[in-house]
Amino acid sequence: MRRIQKKFNDLKKRGDKALVAYLTAGDPSLEMTKELIMDLDEAGVDILEIGVPFSDPTADGPTIQAASQRSLQRGTTLSAILHMLETARKFTEIPIVLFGYYNPIFIYGTEQFAKQAKKSGVDGILVVDLPPEESRELRQYTDRAEIDFISLIAPTTSSERIGKISRNATGFLYYVSITGVTGTQKPVVSDIKKEMKRIREQTTMPVVVGFGISTPQQAAEIAPYADGVVIGSAFVRLIEEHGDKNNFVNIICSYAKDIKISLRNR
Repeated sequence: MRRIQKKFNDLKKRGDKALVAYLTAGDPSLEMTKELIMDLDEAGVDILEIGVPFSDPTADGPTIQAASQRSLQRGTTLSAILHMLETARKFTEIPIVLFGYYNPIFIYGTEQFAKQAKKSGVDGILVVDLPPEESRELRQYTDRAEIDFISLIAPTTSSERIGKISRNATGFLYYVSITGVTGTQKPVVSDIKKEMKRIREQTTMPVVVGFGISTPQQAAEIAPYADGVVIGSAFVRLIEEHGDKNNFVNIICSYAKDIKISLRNR
């Protein structure tokens, strides 16, 4: 059984919900990203999204854009990220999803990317700017490598399209709770409740909710309607604010633990 599927199965048996945490690879450094992967696993994070920095991150808000720029300025590459993950995988079994844009993968080479991602222990990919209709050129290799292809659903996605996306997705579905970019608005719980009902009518796949969630209270309010929550900009902001402090890892892990506690028995 693949790691992502096993994780959701285990959470369901416990009556628990997934905490999916996003980190921008290479911010503040690749070595620190590797350390955070292992420490956040111990802190209770269920799935990690590792962002591949890109020069034109159209779906990301200012916080993650700035993190991408910092990482790129330090010379972070897709190749270096995969090497870092291969090293980290020796010490942790946490499911890892690579989150990013198609251009770096295309330049790296789609077939070579799939092979190396598998070797590095990547469990899933979420390519923001690669819609299902255009995903075959990548999926022909990642499907063969048993790497889950995570798909996005937005408030503007029709029910018919939700069904189509769900039939082709693997791993889990990522519901974007707001229109716009990451970390710029707060989600409305009543809207999420309504939209999750619409999604559930089309699929039995796990669905996580992301964009705009930053507090334990928000996570607790959304958790009853989803299989998990994604927190990105809040983690990245903490790294930016405290990355030069000696207790920086403890600060990040303490925040993760608070969010995870809020998700239990929801």
